[in-house]
Amino acid sequence: MTAPSKKLSSARLTQPTDAFVEAFTASVEFDQRLYQQDIAGSVAHATMLCSVGILTESERDQIITGLKQIEQEIDAGEFVWSIAQEDVHMNIEARLISLIGEVGKKLHTGRSRNDQVATDVRLYLRDMMTPIASELARLQSALVAVAEREAETIMPGFTHLQTAQPVTFGHHMMAWYEMLCRDAERLNDCAKRVNSLPLGAAALAGTTFDIDREQTAALLGFDRICQNSLDAVSDRDFAIEFNSAASILMMHLSRFSEELIIWSSAQFDFVDLGDAFCTGSSIMPQKKNPDVPELIRGKTSRVYGNHFNLLTLMKNQPLAYNKDNQEDKEPLFDTIDTLLGSLRVYADMMSVITVKADNMRQAALRGYATATDLADYLVRKGVAFRDAHEVVGLSVAYGIEQQKDLSELSLAELQRFSDQISKDVFDVLTLEGSVAARNHLGGTAPEQVKLAVAKAKRDLAKAE
Repeated sequence: MTAPSKKLSSARLTQPTDAFVEAFTASVEFDQRLYQQDIAGSVAHATMLCSVGILTESERDQIITGLKQIEQEIDAGEFVWSIAQEDVHMNIEARLISLIGEVGKKLHTGRSRNDQVATDVRLYLRDMMTPIASELARLQSALVAVAEREAETIMPGFTHLQTAQPVTFGHHMMAWYEMLCRDAERLNDCAKRVNSLPLGAAALAGTTFDIDREQTAALLGFDRICQNSLDAVSDRDFAIEFNSAASILMMHLSRFSEELIIWSSAQFDFVDLGDAFCTGSSIMPQKKNPDVPELIRGKTSRVYGNHFNLLTLMKNQPLAYNKDNQEDKEPLFDTIDTLLGSLRVYADMMSVITVKADNMRQAALRGYATATDLADYLVRKGVAFRDAHEVVGLSVAYGIEQQKDLSELSLAELQRFSDQISKDVFDVLTLEGSVAARNHLGGTAPEQVKLAVAKAKRDLAKAE
């Protein structure tokens, strides 16, 4: 198969396009990934043109048959893409004309590449949001499974990366899960604005043909129709909104990654990532590097850059369409690819993570994590909080001096700092007692973690 040689959009020009300019301005090298959406949009457009009497049934059928053949050629890798035809739309149309002749020239009636590309990009983003949502849900399920398994595993909770209070590892995983729930909500909300049909806006002012945009929208599965032709062809805020949601999601993955990197270090040794998600060192044979979390942390900046790229691209464009908008696809495509890959590998990695419960427990014991519990204990005994705070501070200082955790101090040692302390204090100074005491909605108690897990399972099942 040879590529059509005549450029379909060159009739107005008296000189051929400079070869370098032709290559510089062409987008076919990257927008060819829109071919399925472009063909679907053209099939719907041809169907609508026939229903309103612009095409005959025979012409419609010839066009659709030709488009399906082109799709098969592209799927099979037999289609020859031509830079001379500039983009995915003109390549497909030129091939259609070479296949079915003059009838193929009628397909573009009542539309422009401006509304065509806007439709293709919306269709593509809509299509890609489905696997993104699926991988996001798979990661959430993996986190919930870890949380259920580790509902009673105690670890130090941190503020300022300093030991603060004991929490359960299951509770920590459910914090990640909650962040991803909000990410899913943002993507679902964004999808509502993505699913609006621009086709029918033509170049910028609409068309003189009596088209049926409602039929086209129904054929393509759009929920609504863009209400203003100028806005329809020039709007890219749906792509910017998607990139915004993707940036927040990647920020969450980056935070998760930072914790996994720290936890898998020899200094913490809280978790072990599967060998399939790590690499060794070219010189140090003992190394097991957490490459996947590190790379996702790095890729987050890439998605941030794409987001700012799109914002900057649109910030000074007058209505309606401008060639600038050719630059919207590469950052959008890159964000889609990066996000989808990051979610997929994260879900796989969290499904095989090993939690080192004993190391976590020992770390919690070293950090005086139950100090706040002792203060609360004294307050319940009638001691003013500020006085209780001072008592606990002195007790911790003494424990550091003696190299003992608060739970390891004797009753007599603790009573040196307050006569309100009695033997029941040890019920709150244990790590188990500390986490169990926070038994309320949103608390770290194992009972609450199990309830949160059960709710998450129900919610994920409903969303399937």
